[in-house]
Amino acid sequence: MEVINDFSWKIAGAAGHGILSAGMMLAKTAVRGGLYAYATAEYPSLIRGGHNNLDVRIASRPLDAHTKHVNILVALNQESIDKHLKKITPDGALIYDSDTMKVSVSRKDIRVCPIPLTGLAKQAAEARLPGNSGTSSQAGEARLLAERGQSSQAGSAIMRNVVAMGATFGLADFDLKYFNTVLEDTFKKKSEKISADNISAAKAGFDYIRSNFGNNFKYKLKPGNAKGNIFISGHEAVALGAIKAGCKFYAAYPMTPASSLLSTMAKFEREYGLVVKHTEDEIAAINMAVGANFAGVRAMTGTSGGGFALMAEGFGLAAQTETPLVVIESQRPGPATGMATHTGQGDLRFMLHASTDEFPRIVVAPGDPQECFRLTFDAFNLAEKYQLPVIVLTDKYLGESFHTTKPFDHKNLKVDRGKLIAGSAPTGYLRYKITQDSVSPRSIPGVKGGEHTASSYEHDELGSEREEEEIRVAMHKKRFQKLVAAAKEIPEPVLIGPANADITLVSWGSTKGPILEAMRLLEAGGISANYLHVTYISPLPVATITKVMESAKKTVCIENNMTGIFAGVVKEQNGMDMDHKMLKFDGRPFAPEDIAAGIKFILNPEGRGLDGSMIRLEGKA
Repeated sequence: MEVINDFSWKIAGAAGHGILSAGMMLAKTAVRGGLYAYATAEYPSLIRGGHNNLDVRIASRPLDAHTKHVNILVALNQESIDKHLKKITPDGALIYDSDTMKVSVSRKDIRVCPIPLTGLAKQAAEARLPGNSGTSSQAGEARLLAERGQSSQAGSAIMRNVVAMGATFGLADFDLKYFNTVLEDTFKKKSEKISADNISAAKAGFDYIRSNFGNNFKYKLKPGNAKGNIFISGHEAVALGAIKAGCKFYAAYPMTPASSLLSTMAKFEREYGLVVKHTEDEIAAINMAVGANFAGVRAMTGTSGGGFALMAEGFGLAAQTETPLVVIESQRPGPATGMATHTGQGDLRFMLHASTDEFPRIVVAPGDPQECFRLTFDAFNLAEKYQLPVIVLTDKYLGESFHTTKPFDHKNLKVDRGKLIAGSAPTGYLRYKITQDSVSPRSIPGVKGGEHTASSYEHDELGSEREEEEIRVAMHKKRFQKLVAAAKEIPEPVLIGPANADITLVSWGSTKGPILEAMRLLEAGGISANYLHVTYISPLPVATITKVMESAKKTVCIENNMTGIFAGVVKEQNGMDMDHKMLKFDGRPFAPEDIAAGIKFILNPEGRGLDGSMIRLEGKA
């Protein structure tokens, strides 16, 4: 049988079936087995119920994105089969619970594996009851449950996803020892019995699939040699970048998908001496963050688009008072509430122009966990060095997907607090003094001689409210000049791939991963593509983008929005149109296969189109 190096697994069912935890355990098992994993989940905007699914892709090489195909589907209800059956690859497999479902599958090119998942889960728990093979401590736990009027099988039905994962490893011929260590780590804090029951449930699934379906499944996995990697989400990487930068205060109101950042920061609160404040609303969150930064504490706030709408006035306050501020804005489809648990790239214009009038802000959009960590760290330095707000723009797909990646390199990272005054302020101190680089010495409360006014009004160099024309012009120019200086130190984007490619892809943010995977597919099909990944949107590296566009044979801008926002931003600044746009705005991320198909169609319009894709192509004939 073939041992593949690219394996895709999907588990799907209703909320409450343990979908997300099961998928994460499977992904962690792969990582412990020396492989790479990529996990991404989809769930509805419901308090309870609805369809959930999680995709796990496993390979012996680094992975940058999910795939639209599935080798094994674990369906915990009929809806899951209806939605995802067509995605299973030929010679793939469907696993479902024969205890709770009666299924008729018309496809003859896949292996259908009805398994009594619920029954096997219950048997695994019963096998460890008093009088069976359980230990005395397990017997004590069972008696305690009985005294409380609870069944010793309570929760055993939930273990059916563990049985299904055991069956998955049985089909793929992957050693259960790696999965057992994940189960031990996951459940040992709850009790010895729960941990042992889950290990038994996994073995029951493994043994059942082997006994009833043999060991001749086409797709097999074997342990790899990848060691020392971490498995981390984009928002976890953002949190670690902030902590490394010296962030000590995080204020936020929960809003999906930024809520995962709030929970991550809270998890590290005691370990790193942070103050994490769950505020009453987003207005309070940004004003607390501005206040903390004004006091000299590195602080951050985070939200999604609707929450940032409430933050706009406070965002302008940071700009007017020239107070450093880092904002994480995690995009989801709108307008209004939109699709709260899905993904998109529709907020870019909003981030570039939010609040009244004009003022400079730095907008940075990482594309993977490594960039999430490093660019968040850099955001704090830039915010303090230039005394302006910095936005780190993520989205649901980037923030909540989990990647296998190398540990972050932090050896040469240095905190730069800019012109923060240490000790006493100089005689005649002016907080908003017009300097050669337009950045003024910054005093915080407690600095002797550093007293000044910091308010939302236009002001003079001291901070006193002024409305004269010449002062207004001088201060407005001062603020904008800082962005000119910042542009000189921001790294230029690098063109990935061969210089003389058939087509040049241009994009930003979370599309990076699907594009890199699509380039591999194109290369395998004899098409050369290169890719300009832009992380800094403001200030925009206009000269580099222009040079790449001028030298490209064809350009295509790939974005998760309807109007090609980034392509429009580029045209504003260099007057050039992208030859083509590839746009997706259904709330889901790009699949590499669809990007590759779109590129092939652009290069050969007479060829096959984008069958079944939600991608829209625009551009020259």
